[in-house]
Amino acid sequence: MSLPHAILTALLEKPSSGLELTRRFDKSIGYFWSATHQQIYRELGKLEQAGHIRALPAPVPARGQKKEYEVLPAGLVELTTWVARSEDPKPLRSSLLLRMRAAAMVGSTGLRAELERHLSLHQAQLDEYLVIEARDFPPARPRPEPDRLRHLVLRGGIDLERFWVEWLTHALAELGGE
Repeated sequence: MSLPHAILTALLEKPSSGLELTRRFDKSIGYFWSATHQQIYRELGKLEQAGHIRALPAPVPARGQKKEYEVLPAGLVELTTWVARSEDPKPLRSSLLLRMRAAAMVGSTGLRAELERHLSLHQAQLDEYLVIEARDFPPARPRPEPDRLRHLVLRGGIDLERFWVEWLTHALAELGGE
């Protein structure tokens, strides 16, 4: 996945300014693909230059007014092509797992506290996802395909957080009361 495709997706959902995109990333796409305000603005410029998006005309021209962007047909083609493309899974990169491997060589001082901290963070994220699921995807309600796909993305996040909670709980039990 790439940031340009994440931005095209967000703009197809709703034309937005760079600031609005940043806020929306923090509440949705950012759960699985994060980007800084600067990265988003840089990509907006590249997407506009490539002819994939355009700034909407302002109702009343004003200096310093935020630009709102929409996806152009070329951007829709790019995103459609990207969705259909085959892509191999990427290897997991985790500094926590790497630090645990290093701890096997140098000792685990401080590792337990870090595992507990990660457990707390993953549990909090899981709880947040479950609240979103209960609010946005109540059971036994027929949904159109876009909602089913959004729910599947959320379920992926829920399952990943459950994995981390279970794995960290196991790792802490394995380390014992050190």
